[in-house]
Amino acid sequence: MDRICHDSRDIAGVDEAGRGCLAGPVVAAAVILPQECSIVGLDDSKKLSRARREKLALEIKAQAVAWALGLSWPREIEEVNILQATLKAMARSVQRLKRTPKFLYTDGNRTTHLSLPQQAVVGGDGLIPCISAASIVAKTFRDHLLVHLDRRYPGYGLAGHKGYGTRIHLERIRALGPSPQHRATFRGVRPETRGRELCLPGI
Repeated sequence: MDRICHDSRDIAGVDEAGRGCLAGPVVAAAVILPQECSIVGLDDSKKLSRARREKLALEIKAQAVAWALGLSWPREIEEVNILQATLKAMARSVQRLKRTPKFLYTDGNRTTHLSLPQQAVVGGDGLIPCISAASIVAKTFRDHLLVHLDRRYPGYGLAGHKGYGTRIHLERIRALGPSPQHRATFRGVRPETRGRELCLPGI
């Protein structure tokens, strides 16, 4: 599918990272790109190497008209469910922009609860440059954060798997019990379901 190239200084792209993880926050980013953007290689962050993401994240932050982050931590995720927590994080990222956008593009099939005009685009992180940029900013920030959390909560391997439900992660949860950064309502973390098929409540 061809990329959609109609960003402007009044349009923000919004995306998240970490929605499917068992530990750590869900992180959203909002990015407004300049009218003439010279950043080459914007794409879905999951399709890029770590080194490429890091390089692009620096370029995005240097050239963006505005960018901001919004987080939802495990206790809030447990309280409102992962879908609502993700939407809250996305709204926070938009509200923290230094420039108020006139329109939002969000990745996926859900828009935020904000009153701004907006459109959800499935696969938007690979189609719309400002969403691609938000995807990269959110992913790189969250990866760095999980390295920090790994030092604070050692033994789970958070720096490696970034909180996703890998075999090693599930084994460490069973051996150590969940840390304060684990999402207690997720299967694989809850004692009665650890090691079984994972579930994302609220989706």
